[in-house]
Amino acid sequence: MSVSDETTTVSDGILLSDAAASKVKTLLEQEGRDDLALRVAVQPGGCSGLRYQLFFDERSLDGDVVKEFGGVKVVTDRMSAPYLGGASIDFVDTIEKQGFTIDNPNATGSCACGDSFH
Repeated sequence: MSVSDETTTVSDGILLSDAAASKVKTLLEQEGRDDLALRVAVQPGGCSGLRYQLFFDERSLDGDVVKEFGGVKVVTDRMSAPYLGGASIDFVDTIEKQGFTIDNPNATGSCACGDSFH
């Protein structure tokens, strides 16, 4: 498999729900900036070895995987992309909790903190 094939597979794998895309768009409008993308990354740490990071980013890094959902750009760096293939990001707004959730089929372990995986 060539590198371009992997990139295509990975970029096709990340999904942003309509609810999450709408929330991201609202947050970007509040910021008054149209040059930001939602960056999704995995970083070392957490009780299972890796943890997620979601943040707005204006940078464009070499090897970034970019996908667009309802006018919202979702960017993943090339080191994080293999861990996020097939992951879906949703936004939950209930009495119990409010925030972004990540359902990642690559997560083989979990812990009480709920946002890390191995």
